[in-house]
Amino acid sequence: MIRSILRAVSLIALTGVPQSAPAQDAEAGAELYQHYCATCHGLDATGHGPMAGVLVIQPTNLKALADADGVFPTARVVARIDGRDPLVSHGSPMPVYGPYFEGNDTAIKTPEGQPILTSKPIADLVAYLKTLQQG
Repeated sequence: MIRSILRAVSLIALTGVPQSAPAQDAEAGAELYQHYCATCHGLDATGHGPMAGVLVIQPTNLKALADADGVFPTARVVARIDGRDPLVSHGSPMPVYGPYFEGNDTAIKTPEGQPILTSKPIADLVAYLKTLQQG
């Protein structure tokens, strides 16, 4: 009887466990970066894209986002890309392309282990930006 109850509880618990999120894809993030971000941030991600000159606030050097200890600010970057932390640098909030990044929700983790719900394209962009960080 107790085994039957434990089995039932285990099955119920397992059905409530969310499926693991797909891995972040830095290659897909690189393609998204080239298509949506390089115009302002530059092909080399240093903030010197062809549109930088017309922006009120100059684009960030995306190679220098990690702190001195090499910790990448995942939550801040996600919030900036998805619009939760808007940046008005050219008359409209950044990102201009935000709607293209919606959908396919996934969770990624901050360096502290805190999960953040975001879209798969943003997770891929974050994975790519992490590869660019200079030590």
